[in-house]
Amino acid sequence: MSTLVLVHGFWHGSWCWSEVVPHVVAAGRPAVAVDLAGHGLYARRPRWFTGQPYDREAVSTEVSPVGHVSLDDAAALLTSQIQRIGGGEPVTVVAHSAAGPVLTRVAQQLPELVAHAVYLSAYMPASGVPAAAYTRTPEAADDQVAPLLRGDPARTGALRLDFATDDAAYRQGLYEAFYGDVDPVLADAATGLLTPDGPIGIMLGTTTLTRDGWGSVRRTYLTCGRDMAIRPALQARFIAEADADFPDNPTSVVALDASHSPFLSMPGEVAGIVTRLG
Repeated sequence: MSTLVLVHGFWHGSWCWSEVVPHVVAAGRPAVAVDLAGHGLYARRPRWFTGQPYDREAVSTEVSPVGHVSLDDAAALLTSQIQRIGGGEPVTVVAHSAAGPVLTRVAQQLPELVAHAVYLSAYMPASGVPAAAYTRTPEAADDQVAPLLRGDPARTGALRLDFATDDAAYRQGLYEAFYGDVDPVLADAATGLLTPDGPIGIMLGTTTLTRDGWGSVRRTYLTCGRDMAIRPALQARFIAEADADFPDNPTSVVALDASHSPFLSMPGEVAGIVTRLG
């Protein structure tokens, strides 16, 4: 079985897989969680995030220190991580949320490095379509992340969340958007580890998909039926578009009765699923 490489989504870090990895390794499968470009150890926090006093205007206007990060950059980093971890052998990549377009780019460019592309309630954009375009579709109309975003991404360079605010209603919104079925104590700890800026460039980049590139890679989509960030209807659209474009390589689908973060709400079940994937 190939090594599992676990990639988190926006605002998170490799830490979010810490409850999943022990289950996978205990089952006898090697697994490594990595940081996405602009996140984790590659994150750089804007000044307002730790500045005192709290500056509400700066939250909406300060240019992000990771605003320069593009889909090209994120794919290059993930490629280097895969090559190092796999030692040249193909690996199974599990991408959550906004890591989806990054996995897609890597699998298109170097399909021989990806034994299995696994999308966990992730953006899986069609050929030539930026992930950001899906946030304006009817299937995304009632997502609970969009109302939480601060500032103009065209100005700040980031999809920005305000983790410094003491607004109780806003913080409740964060919980409902990401961690609706996660124990509140654990969700609070996770929220404290989030970083405020997701580089908009990752969501604006596009990848042209071909039959012998991404279309040749085995893929599985893990849907989350209670996801308030990437709604079930949008997840279904990703799967339908992929299968329409590459009918000879249909998407395997596994359904989870989970919110956007099953790696925290049901880590054992997630581990069991990804461990069984070839």
